[in-house]
Amino acid sequence: MNKVLILFAHPALEKSRVHTSLLKAVSKVPGITLNDLYQQYPDFDIDVDREQQLLIDHDIIVWQHPFYWYSAPALLKQWEDLVLQHGWAYGRNGHALKGKKVFNAFSSGASMKAYHMEGSQHCTITDLLRPFERTAWLCQMIYLPPFWISDSHRLDSSQIQQYSIQYRELLIALQDGTLSEEDALSMTQLNEFIGVKNIF
Repeated sequence: MNKVLILFAHPALEKSRVHTSLLKAVSKVPGITLNDLYQQYPDFDIDVDREQQLLIDHDIIVWQHPFYWYSAPALLKQWEDLVLQHGWAYGRNGHALKGKKVFNAFSSGASMKAYHMEGSQHCTITDLLRPFERTAWLCQMIYLPPFWISDSHRLDSSQIQQYSIQYRELLIALQDGTLSEEDALSMTQLNEFIGVKNIF
């Protein structure tokens, strides 16, 4: 059974219906560890040893966050800068994360249609997530497609609940191998995995 670590970064969780619901949906699933970075490090003083040990102890890493200014909130970048050290996560002797799976689970205010060359953003979501992909590659991790909740401000409570159920089922399927690495990598987004009937 794979152990899942959610690295959650949201500076204003109390204002987020989507992420509050997602966290509630997975909070009691055995084998899933929630690491709320803004709760743990309100002063941005990250305990590098603690964070590295959490990474070692888990098989699947989830970067869960809202999409802020075409990236993640600042504390997740601070986490990357400090925790993913040369000689530990990458470099000649940096193999601590080799083979671990990682992906982004994020929300965006804009719709999926906006993230196309012809859309209002004039680029794809793959383009914008490239720094995460390259970070994973440098650390010899397996970067899976994202789980993406778009148009988040327009979703009603029922739609948010459906996404939350899908998220929980996705993480469970990655834990127990129901969703294989090969199948996950064949998807454009992990949203394509439907683990329960009539989810949408």
